[in-house]
Amino acid sequence: MENEQVLDVFGVGIGPFNLGLAALLDQTKCKSLFFDLKSQFDWHPGMLLEGTTLQVPFLADLVTMVDPTSPYTYLNYLHEHRRLYHFYFYEKFHIPRTEYNHYCQWVAGQLPTLQFGAEVENIEQSANGRYVVTVFEREQNRRSTYEANHIVLGVGTKPYVPADFRPILGERIFHSGDYLNRKEEVLNAGSVTVIGSGQSAAEIFYDLLKGQQEQGYELSWFTRSKGFYPMEYSKLGLEHFSPDYTRYFYQLPKEKKKAVLQKQDLLYKGISFQTIADIYDLLYERTVGGVKPKVHLQALTELVSLEAAGGAFDLLLHQTEQNKEKQVKSEVVILATGYRPAIPSCLDGIRDQLIWDEEGQLVIEEHYRVKQQKEGEHHLFVQNGELHTHGVGAPDLGLGAQRNAAIVNQLIGEERYRTPAYNVFQQFGL
Repeated sequence: MENEQVLDVFGVGIGPFNLGLAALLDQTKCKSLFFDLKSQFDWHPGMLLEGTTLQVPFLADLVTMVDPTSPYTYLNYLHEHRRLYHFYFYEKFHIPRTEYNHYCQWVAGQLPTLQFGAEVENIEQSANGRYVVTVFEREQNRRSTYEANHIVLGVGTKPYVPADFRPILGERIFHSGDYLNRKEEVLNAGSVTVIGSGQSAAEIFYDLLKGQQEQGYELSWFTRSKGFYPMEYSKLGLEHFSPDYTRYFYQLPKEKKKAVLQKQDLLYKGISFQTIADIYDLLYERTVGGVKPKVHLQALTELVSLEAAGGAFDLLLHQTEQNKEKQVKSEVVILATGYRPAIPSCLDGIRDQLIWDEEGQLVIEEHYRVKQQKEGEHHLFVQNGELHTHGVGAPDLGLGAQRNAAIVNQLIGEERYRTPAYNVFQQFGL
């Protein structure tokens, strides 16, 4: 062990949210370091498809919504890359996903507080209440310890695959987050099936549809959802992704929160109107003259079981309204089954000091602090792990800067960044 330091803030994970926190802290005197196992910043690299955009406006960058004068805004990124006029003539609020990733990499390259290729192995609490963190730095092949007053957990979510399907994951059956890494092999298959109902499933299906005529594979898309429905994107509907709604949702009783979340899928899990239109328009063109492409789309259909069968897979599907089953074969299966909050093993050392609910989820206070058995001066904060307590805005990029502002203000003990109480036109409660 070597390189002991005392920090104000220790960040676990460097996704967009902790990267935004590091950018805001860079404008303060707070002493911080952030660590990530990845070798560099890379935001969902398996889904950086050409033509795909962020589902939020460019103002939902790392800092703008709380500090538009920051040197780390997206507009300053464009200025530094001599792209302001290009963007001006582009005339779109929703930017290419590849450019958002490049923007984040540009910010990451300027922050000396970030360390990639480093695994946070263990967190413990010393007698004085501070956190003692063990980190293994791969390139240096060494372990270091750090002492910190506060921890910010920003590992976010991880790809989710139902337990029954995990044993057969491999090169020809994989989660949608790995799509681009496997695309070459997918294109050489004779049949491809996409499972899921959200934006990722739709983007992959459309990408494969565009290449189908050249490659000749059969293409199927199944979802257990009621239909291939669009995400709610009306202006008043978008106000659910505001600090006002987050505050309203947080005050609801626990059981009411669960019931509300179950009815809000289309606020954040549907498909964009544009992607649906692109798919439909291409299918329309492909069927001119009565041509029947080798394409199958079916909702209300759940994947029950999946078994390897020679060079393909047998999929048992259940149509929920008809209560009927059928079996199909596919050489490749892509599981667009979403993401779930991740509780990293490095928390094991302080697990007993944290408060968990009956479903094994962290109990998180309104201002993003994890409740502890003994409350003191040293805190654990969470980024994008509070869907169950704070609602649908937890994973939304547009609320990341607001959450970080709330965290920074607590870390430094003053209101460095303003967080206005009223931001929307509607009122959510009495």
